[in-house]
Amino acid sequence: MQATATVLVYSDDANTREQVRLAVGRRPAADLPPVEFVECATLPAVLTELENGGIDLCVLDGETAPAGGMGVCRQIKDEIFRCPPVLVLIGRPQDAWLATWSRADAAVTHPVDPVALSDTLAVLLRRRIEPASKAVASR
Repeated sequence: MQATATVLVYSDDANTREQVRLAVGRRPAADLPPVEFVECATLPAVLTELENGGIDLCVLDGETAPAGGMGVCRQIKDEIFRCPPVLVLIGRPQDAWLATWSRADAAVTHPVDPVALSDTLAVLLRRRIEPASKAVASR
């Protein structure tokens, strides 16, 4: 298992980024490595971090302006080779269709429900981390 999982959190609202960090905690599940967070408040910062590599999962705030999380998700799915899984925070359950349009891997409503966010994040991290672990073990 890798030593840590790196989660990028994108929101123009520092309180939203903090809510995500606090909801996930240090480790979203016992079978996953500890989580390190990279916080971004702007689209250029998100793109720079993703181009640098090492991001295991993205949490994008759909309510961020001027570049909302769903538009950013669609952009990075098109532009980033082997884009990490993306969890989008949506304002209301009725916005789930927009998350589908954006090609997000999952969506959770805002305000953040710590259990739902942590559980969903854990599922996405397992998908990202386990195949990499199996590839290394088979060498």
